[in-house]
Amino acid sequence: MRDLLTDFTVELSDPDPVRRAQIAMKKPLPKRFYKEVSVGNSDAGFAIELDGRTVKTPARKPLAVPTKALALLVAAEWERQVEVINPTMMPVTRLVNTALDGVADNREPVFQEIVQFSGTDLLCYRAATPETLVERQSNRWGPVVEWAASDAGARFILIEGVIHCEQPAEAISAFAARLGKYDTALELASLHTVTSLTGSALLALAFAEGHLAPADVWSLAHLDEDWTNEHWGSDAEAENRRAARFVEFKAATDIFSALRA
Repeated sequence: MRDLLTDFTVELSDPDPVRRAQIAMKKPLPKRFYKEVSVGNSDAGFAIELDGRTVKTPARKPLAVPTKALALLVAAEWERQVEVINPTMMPVTRLVNTALDGVADNREPVFQEIVQFSGTDLLCYRAATPETLVERQSNRWGPVVEWAASDAGARFILIEGVIHCEQPAEAISAFAARLGKYDTALELASLHTVTSLTGSALLALAFAEGHLAPADVWSLAHLDEDWTNEHWGSDAEAENRRAARFVEFKAATDIFSALRA
């Protein structure tokens, strides 16, 4: 069982969804080799156990998390595997593995990447035309930018068009100060995923602070895309890409929320 677990969790940890799909296609999926999934206590927190044995991450660390709510989320993914174990269907486990193996000892670079996103945040770049899109961006994105200014002291400027413009250093510093309270590996991994999938560090922070629900974050992140679809229609390939990204987004927000349960 140890070798199966090692090979399997390495596949789970690959950050590239295309690479994960390629692995899944090239290698036959392993059969479910365990009967019972449970959550046990360990020095590292709540551990995921298969037939009483703790699952290990690709780096051979115990797959253990700080809250029972999160452990149950991970355990549920293992339980949902029926005849075979499909790594592509376990986004929570994959992100937890990434946090424990990749972020835990390198938190500062991940933190800084989120901060850097705020300097080119989606919500700050506005359309010049058409009027209906300009109005929608103002009505829906505006309150989030205003919230960041009033609640976090991060006063970002709005930019018309897509040409990069430097944000005030004071705004980025204020944003970083508020983000700084989320300093665990699992928190940072979750918020980094939300930021990268939405293109907005402000949306990630608003979610973390409880200002926005996950559904609102996802909707605001796709405001431009939804407007385009309303006027020109969508295509199946784009819809499939969006659905795949949403699976990763939901895993990240579920993990973050479970840390506070």
